[in-house]
Amino acid sequence: MEFSRPLIMLVDDNRTNLLTGKKALSEDYTVLTVPSAGKMLEALEWRRPELILLDGDMPEVNGFEAIKLLRERPGTRDIPVIFLTAMSGSADELEGLRLGAVDYITKPFSPPLLRQRIALHLLLVNQKRELREYNANLQGMIEAKTKTILKLQNKILAAMAEMVEGRDVAIGDHIVNTQLYLRRLLSAAIDAGIRPEESRGWNVELLAQSSQLHDVGKISIRDGVLKKPGKLTAEEFDEMKEHVRFGIGFIERLEDGEEDSVFLRYAKIFIAFHHEKWDGSGYPHGLSGESIPLLGRMMAIADAYDVMTSERPYKKAFSHDEAVRIIGEDKGTHFDPALVGLFEEISGTFRRAP
Repeated sequence: MEFSRPLIMLVDDNRTNLLTGKKALSEDYTVLTVPSAGKMLEALEWRRPELILLDGDMPEVNGFEAIKLLRERPGTRDIPVIFLTAMSGSADELEGLRLGAVDYITKPFSPPLLRQRIALHLLLVNQKRELREYNANLQGMIEAKTKTILKLQNKILAAMAEMVEGRDVAIGDHIVNTQLYLRRLLSAAIDAGIRPEESRGWNVELLAQSSQLHDVGKISIRDGVLKKPGKLTAEEFDEMKEHVRFGIGFIERLEDGEEDSVFLRYAKIFIAFHHEKWDGSGYPHGLSGESIPLLGRMMAIADAYDVMTSERPYKKAFSHDEAVRIIGEDKGTHFDPALVGLFEEISGTFRRAP
């Protein structure tokens, strides 16, 4: 059928040139003849050719002006244009090429040469199209592979979380909940412009995923301490504190010999600093104030809120309002005052988070 062949648009104000060009090309192509640049723009509203043969010397709107119009329009800027002109100056040729023409053929043209040049440029067009399709397919394959890797990563994290929860009956949904609470704090901090030089580059989802490992070190704590239903003795509490060191060691073993991983770096921050306190009375390093990394200070609030609002063998669950009040009272001692203010502003979303 005619429409299965490449469409060539021939634009020339000379009727003889239109007839000659159409006769030379009709055996291999569908040829649409157009008598002016204005008619060409009208025709392009309903037909898109594979290539335009454009006369450079036309009245009203010449070829140079016409190609400028083509390149300004998103729907036509990628259509290859070959100038057909009687002008023979190199300056004219350079100007046409500068404006975006792919070739320049002087008239009177040789039909075999014209067909050959068109065939060459259509081959290039097809190769470019195939390359774009290949790149699009490749990008799709990369995205699919990335999703598969992320899905596997999340499964591994979920399995590790279940292992920790399985050993600590008090944890329950702690890992899932703190991930949700942290995500809300992170988003609110970005919106509020808190430490923009740091928060502007945060990937909230990646941070939330890595936070699932904040208690991974508990897998190394003995059952007598981890599963004790009552209050821990001072010695047992010292042993429980070791879960931070065990967790850091776990991440460092994963890092050994590997390229730098943002995911693991985030995980190590959450593990190492979520038990530090603003006044320096926390562990394991006894850091205070802004010497505690911002992410660690945020994790401390998410972690504490869930511990307070969850039932444990040694305590009943506090209400949402009680937990918000206690965290507010610990502003400047346990928690970063600025982050407590942010938490209080969005605390209603914590109530509905799970």
